[in-house]
Amino acid sequence: MAEAPDFQGTGPSPARPWLRRTAALIASAPLLAGLLQLPAPQTADAAVQTSAKEASGSRTVAVALDSLSPAVPGEDDTLTVSGTVTNKGKQPITDAHVDLRVGPELTTRSEIDSVSQRTDYAFGTDGVEVDDSHAQEFDKLTPGVAQRFSISVPVEELDLGNSGVYQLGVSLSGETSAQPWEQVLGIQRTFLPWQPDGSDRTTKTTFLWPVMASSHMTAETGSNEQQTPVFSNDDLTKEISAGGRLEQLVSLGRDLDVTWVIDPDLLASVDAMTRGYEIQGEGDTTTPGTHQAVAKQWLAQLQKAVAGKEVVALPFGDPDLASLAHNGTAVTGSLSHLKDATDVAATTVRSVLHVTPSTDFAWPVNGAVDPSIVKVATSAGADKVIARSDSLEETGGLPYTPSAARPIGGGTTAVVADSRLSTAFQGDLTRASATTLAVQRFLAQSLSLNLQTGKQRSIVVAPQRMPTPSQARAMAEAVTALQGGTWSEAQDLTATAQAKPDPAATTKVPSGSSYPSSLRKRELPRATFEQVATTQDKLDHFKVILSDESRVVTPFGRAINREMSTSWRGRAAEATAFRDGVESYLDDLTDQVRLIDKSETKLSGRSAVIPVTVQNNLVQGVDNLVLRLTSTSPTRLEIGGNAYSEKPVTVSGGHSQSVKFTTSANANGRVTVVAQLFTEDGQAYGAPVTFDVKVTEVTATVMLVIGGGVLLLVLAGFRMYTQRKRAAARRAEEAEEVEEAEEAEEAEDTKAAAGAEGTDDSTGDPGNPEDPAGRHTEESGTHAGADDPQQPSDPTPDTPAESADPSGTGERVDR
Repeated sequence: MAEAPDFQGTGPSPARPWLRRTAALIASAPLLAGLLQLPAPQTADAAVQTSAKEASGSRTVAVALDSLSPAVPGEDDTLTVSGTVTNKGKQPITDAHVDLRVGPELTTRSEIDSVSQRTDYAFGTDGVEVDDSHAQEFDKLTPGVAQRFSISVPVEELDLGNSGVYQLGVSLSGETSAQPWEQVLGIQRTFLPWQPDGSDRTTKTTFLWPVMASSHMTAETGSNEQQTPVFSNDDLTKEISAGGRLEQLVSLGRDLDVTWVIDPDLLASVDAMTRGYEIQGEGDTTTPGTHQAVAKQWLAQLQKAVAGKEVVALPFGDPDLASLAHNGTAVTGSLSHLKDATDVAATTVRSVLHVTPSTDFAWPVNGAVDPSIVKVATSAGADKVIARSDSLEETGGLPYTPSAARPIGGGTTAVVADSRLSTAFQGDLTRASATTLAVQRFLAQSLSLNLQTGKQRSIVVAPQRMPTPSQARAMAEAVTALQGGTWSEAQDLTATAQAKPDPAATTKVPSGSSYPSSLRKRELPRATFEQVATTQDKLDHFKVILSDESRVVTPFGRAINREMSTSWRGRAAEATAFRDGVESYLDDLTDQVRLIDKSETKLSGRSAVIPVTVQNNLVQGVDNLVLRLTSTSPTRLEIGGNAYSEKPVTVSGGHSQSVKFTTSANANGRVTVVAQLFTEDGQAYGAPVTFDVKVTEVTATVMLVIGGGVLLLVLAGFRMYTQRKRAAARRAEEAEEVEEAEEAEEAEDTKAAAGAEGTDDSTGDPGNPEDPAGRHTEESGTHAGADDPQQPSDPTPDTPAESADPSGTGERVDR
């Protein structure tokens, strides 16, 4: 991007150049005297040799600058610089001493870049030594041995001029046996921001503080009511534990005036851990997670840290916008996943952190944009895109860095982060010396930007998405120093985006061909989005049969968001394994609702009922299913009077249901039948079950047996009918005989009484039918014998007299 001119309307103090030139002349006097004593032809060669020795010797000693305090000194401060010096050569160094060197003021940001890249000592360019009284001496530096130094100098003795950025060098000078004269054997440069009187117009700086992590939560959940989540590993615990990356980000950012940029997926994952979780093991096994307390503590710390601060929520899972724009838009449904991820973001942050986030911002990887990326980024509702100045470069020749916000058309605002400030904390910062250099360079660039013009501007710093613990510490140190300085004030990202744009700033989005090839190589391929689409189709097909689809749609929907995450860049194998795991688990769940296999079925007749069993091994019920049974040869075997028959299916969780179909055979032989489940919209569900139905002939013997059985049933019924009829007739006849006997007895009694009155000694004639004694004897049967005269006091017989007539048909005969 364009830089400010080499002049800013101010220059160094007039006294400093004079002092520098005087000191340089005095230091070079012995060298000039020695050169004058040499023959003229050798003067040039000697100068070349000396220059070569200085160039090569200036890297003999490694100088590490571990700390510089204060990072932004004031007039009354004492500057303390400490670190180590290590002899990298093969010979001991004698008469060594470490000095501070104040170089010239650096008037442009490009000059700061140039100084950062130099490694050799350059006579004159690296300034002169500060007063020798502040040097630290070493009698001897042994090869390979590091020795510590610490130098403290009052700031007023540094002879700094007007406000600006000054080069500060820490050098080691000494002698070796091969080069027995004093020379600079090692130097490390850094920067000293200097603004003692404050600034008329401060720079409003927005520093993004990203809190994100790679995906750890799978689509799998427990079968219990709480749906215990399953994690692929327990690595997230390490990050949120004391000393972990995420724990340090929260603790370091807590006291800083920054804008928090958060991936809701991380919040959802840690929040799920607080209620219990499982960790995937070998095969299908899981083990209980045991770090609920750690998760609760980290969330509590984050809630306190963001209270009263601006929070920007990215879409759930931090989808890779560039990959989606370049490789995913041609795949149907890809953009809908971005919309879903955006919609769920605000809800997640509110429920976990109890703050309302902004969801208006989209953040492509490294702030690199092209028209397709901007189009995708704004398709889900965001109207602000966080870009970077090395992508949306200035082309108008501005001598200063313009404000971050600028309209790029279609109602979209590009918020352009400063590339130099945003990349200041990349690389390995585990060594204290690397951190110190990064912090001082960041501060130098910030002050230099402020001094470019009298205009007040709004600047954004967008560091890498997942800083390491050492990078996070360097960021916090730099922000603390910046907010303690005099030229910058903190501002929220939303305010920066709403600031008045510079009319001279570039607003044209670069073409797709200008997108960095290094970033394009790491994008998610088209195959990623094709597999996402396949998984979504399977989910849509599965959810329609569920009685409670939220138990499946929610975890799988969030897993699909994670499949598109920016965190998969550069991790192709892991990304593929994650996607395969999601799809495989969905297939397993789908297969829990299936048809039970059947063996060959035999029909010994012209019609029969065939049962087909549907099994549901899910914990919830399923409905909206139709079971179709189809005959492959309807001319021989009909089902429900047609080629096929359908019946609705509803099965409770953990149960099976047998569905019965009526069949009729038109011919003997084997017929193949196919059972298939369908959803109500006609889509086949699961694998079909095919089995054979064997129809056997109905033979004459079988018919005779059946006919004989029917005849026996008829005869048995007729016999029962006649027996009942005869019994009724017999009962009526017996009743009539009893009645006649009673009447005859009464008549006999009457006659006996009359005879007794007329003839007392008369005797009856046994042959006379009117004789009472003979008739009684005859009728009494076994109760009155011939020799036993009937007495008036004898009781009436219990049974009637036996009839001598032949018995009728079916009547019981007494014998």
